[in-house]
Amino acid sequence: MIRTAALKVGKLAYWLLDFALPARCAGCGTIVNDVHSFCPDCWKRIEFLGSAGCVTCGTPLQATDAENCAVCLAKPPRIERTRAAVVYDDLTRSLALRLKYGRKVAIARTMARYMAPLLGTQPENALLVPVPLHRGRLWQRGFNQSAIVARELSRHTGIRSDASLLKRIRRTPPLKGMSLQQRRRVVAGAFKVDDGSAVDGRTVILVDDVLTTGSTANACARELRRAGAARVELISWARVVRPSQFMR
Repeated sequence: MIRTAALKVGKLAYWLLDFALPARCAGCGTIVNDVHSFCPDCWKRIEFLGSAGCVTCGTPLQATDAENCAVCLAKPPRIERTRAAVVYDDLTRSLALRLKYGRKVAIARTMARYMAPLLGTQPENALLVPVPLHRGRLWQRGFNQSAIVARELSRHTGIRSDASLLKRIRRTPPLKGMSLQQRRRVVAGAFKVDDGSAVDGRTVILVDDVLTTGSTANACARELRRAGAARVELISWARVVRPSQFMR
């Protein structure tokens, strides 16, 4: 009862703010008609991915009727379904950076708005689990941007979000500039599920802001499957689709 009342109060507060302040484009700040949306100019610049691409990893497939990419056919990944709302570019990257370093937490609501439809129908016991930060980095930054996005996704979908289930037990250096193999070595064994009963037999949906090579998400999925998760999926705001963007 208390939780339900708190949710209603929170929704009322969001509505009052949206009513009192003019809606602005999440990309450039221009006044728009709808909150947490984009102006026509920014909209035309964004490449929305939707549910197209490989049915497993979500990689865009061009000029083919195949449902799976060659990589997933050759070696099915630990993450059984990966989806991202948009292609990673200068504009979509700027939203992720403003959330991550600029503390513009309202951007998480914009991200969640376009990510939520990609989750599809999920079982009742599904969990949204943000990719965790090490406690040292969490104390330094003050929040985990993926946890904020997961919370907003939960508000949109009703799927429960749990930011404490998966922990990063070893601090890892920034992966920027590393090769795929280097990234995999760095994040191996960096995550831990303390209570396996919390994920046993459940669908766990990892939540992240940007998907690059997938090394971190795969390390998370490995630990979740080891702890007993029946299925692991991944949802992110933006994904890199061109190798030249890995180092940015």
